[in-house]
Amino acid sequence: MVITAQLPTAREEPRPADPAPSARRGPMLWLWPFAVALAVGGYGMTDSLLGRDELVTWDMVGRDTGRVLATLGNVDAVHGTYYLFMHGWVELFGDSVVSLRLPSVLAVAGAAAVIALIGERLFGYRAGILAGFLFAISPAVSRYGQEARSYALVMLAVALATLLLLRALDRPRSFWRWAGYALTLVLTGLLHLIALSVVLAHACLLVAHARQDRSLWWKAALALSAVAGCVAPLAVLGRSQAQRQLYWVPAPDGWALLSLAQGLFASAVGGGALIALAVLARSRHRAPLVLCGAWALLPPLLVWAASHGEVSYFRSVYVLFTLPAWALLAGAGVAAASRCWKAAAALVATLAVLTLPDQRQMRQPFEHDAPVPLDYAAAADVIERFHRPGDAVVYDRADTWKLDGGVQYYLPRDLKLRDVFLARTPAGIDDLYAVQCSVPDLCIEDEPRIWLLTQGTDFPFSAIDPAQASALQRRYTVSESRPVTGMTVSLLERTGRR
Repeated sequence: MVITAQLPTAREEPRPADPAPSARRGPMLWLWPFAVALAVGGYGMTDSLLGRDELVTWDMVGRDTGRVLATLGNVDAVHGTYYLFMHGWVELFGDSVVSLRLPSVLAVAGAAAVIALIGERLFGYRAGILAGFLFAISPAVSRYGQEARSYALVMLAVALATLLLLRALDRPRSFWRWAGYALTLVLTGLLHLIALSVVLAHACLLVAHARQDRSLWWKAALALSAVAGCVAPLAVLGRSQAQRQLYWVPAPDGWALLSLAQGLFASAVGGGALIALAVLARSRHRAPLVLCGAWALLPPLLVWAASHGEVSYFRSVYVLFTLPAWALLAGAGVAAASRCWKAAAALVATLAVLTLPDQRQMRQPFEHDAPVPLDYAAAADVIERFHRPGDAVVYDRADTWKLDGGVQYYLPRDLKLRDVFLARTPAGIDDLYAVQCSVPDLCIEDEPRIWLLTQGTDFPFSAIDPAQASALQRRYTVSESRPVTGMTVSLLERTGRR
């Protein structure tokens, strides 16, 4: 598609309906969306238990730097930059739930501010600040802004890269502006390689400008080549690990593409409203609409197409970085549809009220482990209240739900239980999962009591490895079992038989 319209500068965009004095517009433009996103993201940030992906983060960042790097050589290299950042963060601020999730809260607040700045440049002041607000109140932003994973930082990095590209196009002769754009794209790729698909949208914008300034062809090519060179080693390593990490993601069909919005927006009402408002977006120039439309649509289409080979990458969270584009278009739609600030504010407030049930859902105790809830905290509480010195523990490690990591996180750090069948810890083998004892009979010592933690509510011994169950049953009987959500906590007492 050939785009001949050049992106307007801020001075070209008329804003007759904006009543705020120009001296106050600058900081208010980004401060208000930042504050709203920070307030919404921070509210109830500890209400949900850590999910299994967050427990992986906790496990990884608790290792020393050398161990983190060694693990990345074996698995999860694509999240390595985030783990290294969080390792330093935890060294400074600890590993509480607030500390683990706070970087994501700050990231979505920063993204809301950047979105407002982009929207002002593309569609005008009112559209920009409305886009920031619409992003801030999105239930999906609350969900992933309260998760100790990289996705909130990826949204911030993609939005910032887009803003820096716009600034580079303002002054295409500035080396430092192109360098800033390239470095931010490198950071985006290091945080999540799939997010680099936003370059497709950037290319649409570059094509629009290059017809007026042909030097942009080689400047953009140079910047993007530098980015490719920096992230290529990670792409190669990540590709070699992809099958192991994503074996469980199915290849998407056409319906999966159509239903992507459900996961992307985390709200039927909120998603439907953003899409409807995006359709109303208007601009005197075509380029802003093309940029945002390409940003919203092309990355999911590319990921869908790429997921029909050996590995499927089709998960809604992997394209969460397209949410800012929907907010930008929706902000432009509200600005175009409403003739005054009061009407625009009323519409945004109405949407905030309508999505309150989804906001509450995002803060439910087990939301981060949906659809299989596991109450690690309740299980840890049972052990803490009834343990005795010398107790040991056995964890159900038959699947990847991280029962061991979840319970260990919520147990007091000074409560030490010998892990009976643990042969080597994940950190000890530079991996994400432990190695268990190959001969269970030889791993049982003389503990008078063993806590057995299993997933589900079946008979405890039927939930673990048969060899482990047999070794335990010859020596222990179940004295008590307590069900908690998604799990069973059983206390085994020694019978005296060997």
